[in-house]
Amino acid sequence: MCQHQPPCPSADSADREAAHLVAHHPEQGWSLLCNGVLLFEDTGELLPDGRVIAPCRPRGSEHIVTAA
Repeated sequence: MCQHQPPCPSADSADREAAHLVAHHPEQGWSLLCNGVLLFEDTGELLPDGRVIAPCRPRGSEHIVTAA
């Protein structure tokens, strides 16, 4: 899939998010990397094989309160 030299990290690599952007749609909240990974603005990921990587929430985020 990746044509870069050296090749970008594969979708199975721990550093998969270091791959080059192919498409970026901030208005929709997602980006596509050349390794086929879809990155979402909430830090979640969808891998090419259909696996989902849950969003990473910063420690302590369960204590964040928003005003109504």
